[in-house]
Amino acid sequence: MTRFRSFLCLTLLGGLTVVLPIALLAMIFLWLFDLVAGLISPLTGLLREQATISEFLALLVVLLLILGSCFAVGLLIRTRLGNWMHGHMEIWLTRLAPGYRTIRAIVTQLLGGSGETTLLSGQTALAKIYGADSPVTVTAIVTSRHGDGAYTVFVPTAPIPTSGMTYHLPADCVQILAHVSVEEAMRTIIACGSGSAEMLARNARETMGKARDYEE
Repeated sequence: MTRFRSFLCLTLLGGLTVVLPIALLAMIFLWLFDLVAGLISPLTGLLREQATISEFLALLVVLLLILGSCFAVGLLIRTRLGNWMHGHMEIWLTRLAPGYRTIRAIVTQLLGGSGETTLLSGQTALAKIYGADSPVTVTAIVTSRHGDGAYTVFVPTAPIPTSGMTYHLPADCVQILAHVSVEEAMRTIIACGSGSAEMLARNARETMGKARDYEE
């Protein structure tokens, strides 16, 4: 009887680990869809009045028009005139709305950023936030290098890696993990550390392999 109960519990938990992420993803998608539909409802209503089409088709057309407009703006700012206009508009918005620059930085990070402005362009590292003599290390992302050799690192919190703390550390408190991508490190943080042993062991093996190749 005990084995049967254990079998039922394990099977049920196994099914939940498959179904729950899909269900949560579907719920988030529906929430976003309803949110966007509510925001653009005036445009979809106007389109339905002008053309005899269904609500879903009107929503689809408006979304395509918005995406097309974003694409057109993206093309415009790639030109010299568009870049000049965008720069002056940002100066104007920063003066009128002090929180604009912060919101823009958050959106840039969420969309992957550009150049060196994105967190994904950093390097994965082990950081000794309590000093070089402390055995405690945390998974961190190097976001800036200082002229004196020091680092600025971002230490994400588990299981939500978009929140965390920023530390400014000397070079001897930061160990760069050259063979670990930011995406791989983020996956271990989302999993509350699960997979870290394999990640660090692989980095050590590849580092030793590179060192042997260099010596030969």
